[in-house]
Amino acid sequence: MSDLGSVAWPPEPIRTERLVLRGPEARDRAAFIELLASPEVHTYLGGPRPRDALEREVPAVPERWPGSFVVELDGAMIGHILLRRAKEHRRPAAAGKADLGYLFLPRAWGYGYAAEACTAALGWFDGAFPGEPVVLATQTANAASMRLAAKLGFTEVERFHAWDAEQWLGLRPPPPDPQAVRARALTSRHRTAR
Repeated sequence: MSDLGSVAWPPEPIRTERLVLRGPEARDRAAFIELLASPEVHTYLGGPRPRDALEREVPAVPERWPGSFVVELDGAMIGHILLRRAKEHRRPAAAGKADLGYLFLPRAWGYGYAAEACTAALGWFDGAFPGEPVVLATQTANAASMRLAAKLGFTEVERFHAWDAEQWLGLRPPPPDPQAVRARALTSRHRTAR
C-alpha cells in the first residue's frame, strides 16, 4: 500500500452530526494502541498485536499520512478510517484504486458511527479525487462489515480465499459528476421536446 499522493493534509476537520474526522495527533497514541491490541477489533484481522510490542513500536503521532482519519466523539478517539491507494494488491481488480479500511473501539460499536464516519471520509475522497472508485475488502464472516459495505454503496467484485478465510472485495464507483448528470438531463429533455 502507498499513500494517496499529493493532497493537502490534514484537511480541515470534517464534522458530521455526531463526529469529527481529523488527522492523527499525539493525544491519540493510547487509543491507537488500544485498537491494535483489542482481540474484539481484530477478530477478522488476524488477531491482536501484543500491547508491550505496540508500546515500543507505535510512534508519538501514529498513522500520520494522507488518508488517515481519526474519528472523534465528544473529544475522544473512537476509531480510525484509512484511505490508501493499492498500487499492488492481492486482487487485480483492486490494484491502483483507493482502499477503504476502518477500525472502531468496541465501545463505539452498534451506534452507526462507522457508517457516519466512512460516509464523511468518502465524501472527502470524492472531493479530493473526483471520478475515482474505492475498493473495500473484508471477511464474509464479518457480518457487520458486510452490512456497512452495502450501506456505503460497495458492490461485490469477487470472493476469494486468503488468510484461511473467505474474503469479499467490493467496489464503490465514483459518484456521478453533477455537471455531467445535468448535461445528460438537458440533452434528454431536448430530445423529447423535438
